[in-house]
Amino acid sequence: MKKIIFGMFVVFFTINISAQEINWITFEEAVALQKKNPKKIMMDVYTNWCGPCKMLDRNTFQNKDVVEYVNANFYAVKFNAEGNSTITYKDNTFSNPGYDASKANRRNSPHEFSRFLQIRAYPTIAFFDEELRLIAPITGYQNPQQLELYLKLFKSDEYKSMTSQEAFNEYYKNFKPSFGQTK
Repeated sequence: MKKIIFGMFVVFFTINISAQEINWITFEEAVALQKKNPKKIMMDVYTNWCGPCKMLDRNTFQNKDVVEYVNANFYAVKFNAEGNSTITYKDNTFSNPGYDASKANRRNSPHEFSRFLQIRAYPTIAFFDEELRLIAPITGYQNPQQLELYLKLFKSDEYKSMTSQEAFNEYYKNFKPSFGQTK
């Protein structure tokens, strides 16, 4: 009987954990989906060797509030800033001609798309609007509440009315996070 109960607990726990994942897609898939159902894009720009990138995956992108909000309101893209993929963006093709497969899990050549977006640190979360215009790259590790501020700012389009640093500071000061801290 104990084995049956334990087995049911393991199955339930596994299903519950697997249900709390962001629906990551490629940039090309996000672009295609935008044509049918326009949404903003949240792009996690990471590298394989980056410790804070792994913390972001583990602590923030596994948070149930973050998962629910991102899946409902954004197309979520993972992009390896030193990977070997090819990206097409606004009729331009970007690759990584200096990529070295033997350095796949170490520092590698920066991808042309990372350079185009002027991303110089990892992790960076790049937000794009429904017209594929870059809204802003947010650099550095973000906990769930820090990311919530940007998710809601960009989803609501409130950023469009901010014309100064003071306006953002006021938004920041008045923002009341509701996302939980735990997974």
